[in-house]
Amino acid sequence: MTNTVFLDVSAGGVATITLNRSDVHNAFDEGVIAALTARVAEASARDDVVAIVLKGAGKSFSAGADLNWMKRAAGYSIDQNRADALALARMLNTLYTCPKLTIACVQGAAMGGGMGLVSTCDIVLATMEAKFALSEVKIGLIPATIAPYVLRAIGARAARRYAQTGERISAQKAYEIGLVHELCADEAEMGVRLGAVLQGIAANGPKAMAASKALCLDLDGAVIDAAVMNDTAERIAQTRAGDEAREGLTAFLEKRKAAWVRD
Repeated sequence: MTNTVFLDVSAGGVATITLNRSDVHNAFDEGVIAALTARVAEASARDDVVAIVLKGAGKSFSAGADLNWMKRAAGYSIDQNRADALALARMLNTLYTCPKLTIACVQGAAMGGGMGLVSTCDIVLATMEAKFALSEVKIGLIPATIAPYVLRAIGARAARRYAQTGERISAQKAYEIGLVHELCADEAEMGVRLGAVLQGIAANGPKAMAASKALCLDLDGAVIDAAVMNDTAERIAQTRAGDEAREGLTAFLEKRKAAWVRD
């Protein structure tokens, strides 16, 4: 578990989680799923972490499910397959709902479950050589556990196309359909863009960021009715009365950095 997924937390509060199976293009199996779930949960629980950066070692981000794992699963009972799939579903949800800003840095392949990982993240940076696919149909499978996140990332109509065709999606096309937020010429430029994003959020209130993420997750697809209006009014009222908002406003008026800003 320790060697397949690395977690490194910088002094600046950035948790970098690296998939470390470059020999198989960071394909994941039950061990990687357990390790990644644990690493994300650990980073999410740390008060000193403001953002999580997800990377893949080597030439690829993640080729998705390990074929040897899939081969083993083919011999499982229905109950065993259900438990196996539920572990993957929980891992994806742990990443999707974690209270920190999540950033995926994609180079090379992000196929099948790898595209699912990308879809769970808040911000996606990718090199021009990156490629994506919902490739499950190529081996007679379906992108079931990743589908809720893919649908939210690229929309139902695009998802219907790619889930059925399994075709390769270029980095440019991924940008056009909303899967990727920023395209970078190469990994060096991606590192520069990542640094700019992280520098940009350094002045933000960490509690406000977490509450803003929860707000977006909770309101996704919601009907704007009296309950939603009351809920959002309550959220801003609670936020305004909080210590972080008081400090932020005071710092702004006094023309100084807020207490949470790291030098």
